[in-house]
Amino acid sequence: MHELYLWPFAEAIYSGTGNIMCSYNKINNSYASQNSKTLNGLLKDELGFQGFVVSDWGAQQSGVASALGGLDMAQNDTSVWGPDLIQAVQNGSVPEWRVDDMVIRIMASYYQMGQDSSDFPAPGVGIPANLLAPHTIVNARNPESKSTILQSAIEGHVLVKNINNALPLQNPLLLSLFGYDAIVPTQYGPENGLADFAWLIDEYGVNDIDLECEFIGISCGTIAQYATNTLWSGGGSGGTTPPYIDAPYDAISNYSIINNIALYWDFTDTTVNVDAASDACLVFINAFSTEEVDRTGLHDDYSDGLVENVASQCNNTIVVIHNAGIRLVDQWIDNPNVTAVIFAHLPGQDTGRALVEILFGLQSPSGKLPYTIAKNESDYGPLLAPSEPEGAYIFYPQSNFTEGVYIDYKAFDQLGIEPRYEFGFGLTYTTFEYSAFNVQVTASGLPVYPTGKTIPGGPSDLYDVIAQVTATVTNTGSFEAAEIAQLYVGLPGPGSDQPLRQLRGFDKVTIAPGNSAQVSFPLRRKDLSVWDVVAQQWTLQHGTYQLYVGASSRNLPLTGTLTF
Repeated sequence: MHELYLWPFAEAIYSGTGNIMCSYNKINNSYASQNSKTLNGLLKDELGFQGFVVSDWGAQQSGVASALGGLDMAQNDTSVWGPDLIQAVQNGSVPEWRVDDMVIRIMASYYQMGQDSSDFPAPGVGIPANLLAPHTIVNARNPESKSTILQSAIEGHVLVKNINNALPLQNPLLLSLFGYDAIVPTQYGPENGLADFAWLIDEYGVNDIDLECEFIGISCGTIAQYATNTLWSGGGSGGTTPPYIDAPYDAISNYSIINNIALYWDFTDTTVNVDAASDACLVFINAFSTEEVDRTGLHDDYSDGLVENVASQCNNTIVVIHNAGIRLVDQWIDNPNVTAVIFAHLPGQDTGRALVEILFGLQSPSGKLPYTIAKNESDYGPLLAPSEPEGAYIFYPQSNFTEGVYIDYKAFDQLGIEPRYEFGFGLTYTTFEYSAFNVQVTASGLPVYPTGKTIPGGPSDLYDVIAQVTATVTNTGSFEAAEIAQLYVGLPGPGSDQPLRQLRGFDKVTIAPGNSAQVSFPLRRKDLSVWDVVAQQWTLQHGTYQLYVGASSRNLPLTGTLTF
């Protein structure tokens, strides 16, 4: 709970978050919206959270229990509180101070965010129920944000394979484009006038009957794992409705007009034909995901068949994957004709433009994988076999999280499994060299347990920097690019109690060819602590800490130690 799942909440609260949402699920058979241990104990007491807790949409399951359990605001459902909450106060079920606390927390966040300021932006009028009826248009776009949106899309691309410098493309005369993911959906707009078409956008690319079946809990056959158009966002709550969608084909076509490149394309099937004169063949596939529907696998035969068919005819096949999460590639990754592979993720409105920047060398890719890509599904072990509501838990589904903290790269390290592409991996158009590893302890004589007063985020001294690690990164190639240097720490302690290595910092620097830059990793007390389940406190162990710096979780050329 503490060393893995609570960690990002502590960081968010320390950074000034004013509102936390609780979820739909149960924790030890107590709904999250009324679980006093997590809301009152962990969040408001241990982490010193001073803002308010709001339920997920319609997730409130009780009146008195949720009020006492720490819920401060209900979202969507007015039937549980309202007059009933007043009655609960009047009959003594809920103390009056608790309702005061709800209001104080909500208003504290209001003032914290400066919403009382005269120059705070006025709230919008909301989305009309029917977009086909006359309504006021609210233009929330900011032209100054366009460059940030595009650059974010570019930096989210991860290049994992690039044989013989297949990328960037060098003055090609003919490019052949294949795959359903290269084009925009044939429909994009308010369906039947409904304003929530952003939530239904997944239905434009995936058989909506299949999705409807899953929503109501019946089996209608296998749901496609891919959307039949370019994937710029996820579905459901992960869906977005951008002002435009720049698909890969559109952007490459526009670039080709200016740079005199001929294009062939076939986006209809897997049995495509390739012109032998093609300088490169680009294959666009995706891995779709949406709220409420679990993905049925980590790859699909249809998309893999398309890649294999093109690669059998083209010795310079470049695969681009727009993916919502992990997508396996071992069905074709070792084919020598597959020369480059990009995990493009979910780039948003500038999907095509971002890709063009990378394909034609206008910018070097710099993204790193935020997950491990395995060679086989079985490598993920029990994580792909979730606990089912069966046996003694038929009415009370329960998962005991027996994997502990050993998820993703930590599990692969623990079990000695060789991944296809490790956590933190990503190529650029240049090469980097690491040197000048240095460790400096900035505090000494520290007590085992923190002694600072509780601030938003926990005890104040958890965030004290107690050591500093630096290194030098040199661009040894011929292309300006950014490198994301990473620091991993091996904590001391009994044998298997802790993972071999844990990410504890990263630093991104852009370096011109032949130049060097220093990367820096401040280590806080929190970064080097473990949770003592007996003392119920963060513990700074006395002993030797192993330090590793490099380009990924498995490419760590610099090593050192730190002792307290």
